[in-house]
Amino acid sequence: MKILYLDCGMGAAGDMLAGALLELMPDRKAALAALNSIGVPHCVFEEETLLKCGIAATHLSVRVHGHEEHDHAHHDHGRHHHEHRSLADVLAIVDSLALPPRAKANAVKAYESLAEAESRAHAKPVGEVHFHEVGALDAIADIAATCWLMDALGPDEVVASPVNVGSGTAICAHGEMPVPAPATAFLLEGLPSFSDGKIDGELCTPTGAALIRLFATRFAPQPLMKVMATGHGAGRKDFPRANVVRAMLGEPFAEAAEDETILELVFNVDDMTGEELAFASRRIFAAGARDVAIAPVTMKKGRPGHMLTVVCASAERDAVLRAIFADTTTIGVRERACRRHVMRRTFETVTLPDGSAIRRKVVEGFGSRRAKFEADDLAAFAGKNGISLREAMTIAERAEAR
Repeated sequence: MKILYLDCGMGAAGDMLAGALLELMPDRKAALAALNSIGVPHCVFEEETLLKCGIAATHLSVRVHGHEEHDHAHHDHGRHHHEHRSLADVLAIVDSLALPPRAKANAVKAYESLAEAESRAHAKPVGEVHFHEVGALDAIADIAATCWLMDALGPDEVVASPVNVGSGTAICAHGEMPVPAPATAFLLEGLPSFSDGKIDGELCTPTGAALIRLFATRFAPQPLMKVMATGHGAGRKDFPRANVVRAMLGEPFAEAAEDETILELVFNVDDMTGEELAFASRRIFAAGARDVAIAPVTMKKGRPGHMLTVVCASAERDAVLRAIFADTTTIGVRERACRRHVMRRTFETVTLPDGSAIRRKVVEGFGSRRAKFEADDLAAFAGKNGISLREAMTIAERAEAR
């Protein structure tokens, strides 16, 4: 299992994320050449090494018509563009890029979430939203590069730290706005973010927020892992603290994966609908919970209700509790620490006759070993070929046996 950890203690921006991920690539020159073959109109990617508080970090710059564009009116993003593009305009450019299917789909998702946030911020229908800074060619290049690099690295899990948003105000195409800007704030809803008040400026851009929201599978301090590679992505501006996003690529630390301490947070509710419970469950997962289980119970006065059991690590406790109290009607939560014994997990890939790749999760430990194909991969293969899930399973098992 491959884990990617993103340290967003100095926020997040598209070019910084791309720079950090580029440093993780085994062959950076080949990766840069591949990025320049994507075909973002009039854009050329260049990498340069910047020193940030003594840390050597990569800045992935984008030259548009031969000139470097400097940052999207944020954090290290002070680009001043006169390009106004609608979502349809941007998606047409993304569709023209030579990106792998998954990377292109992710770029589309990032811009759709940006459009929804801008729609809320300016009280306009999504179809009428016009992007300013984030619709510029260099912003499109930043998102395309990050999506391509994520696809190339192929992490099974992306863990991110809480996101530092900065403080003060920032200048953008609409004028002077509070930090975080409204679109950024909307994109960070449900995700752990903070401001320590020590940096005057915008540390998280809308582009960075959209990409973190898209790729992060959970939010927590750096998990216990065996780090195989570390990358630093630099922003242009200098602050008293190193202006970098740090990315670490590794795998679970197997010796410690069999025995760990987790928390169970348990509470009852009797006045929430099924829809509300499902929504709350998603928000609690986004806050860092490992699992959320909902069971029917009979409460006092014979009322039917539900008992929710949330599993999380101690480091995620406060963020998960905030989500529980914000998104459910409970007024109290019971907490207990538990020892959890888990089997080591790895992923294998089985190639089918048509070239499709199906992931298979392998778990082992305590004298046992089991393997199971990933249901989402089987469902995608079944849908693509117009067959049942059971038929897809049979084909995968035959390919595995070869």
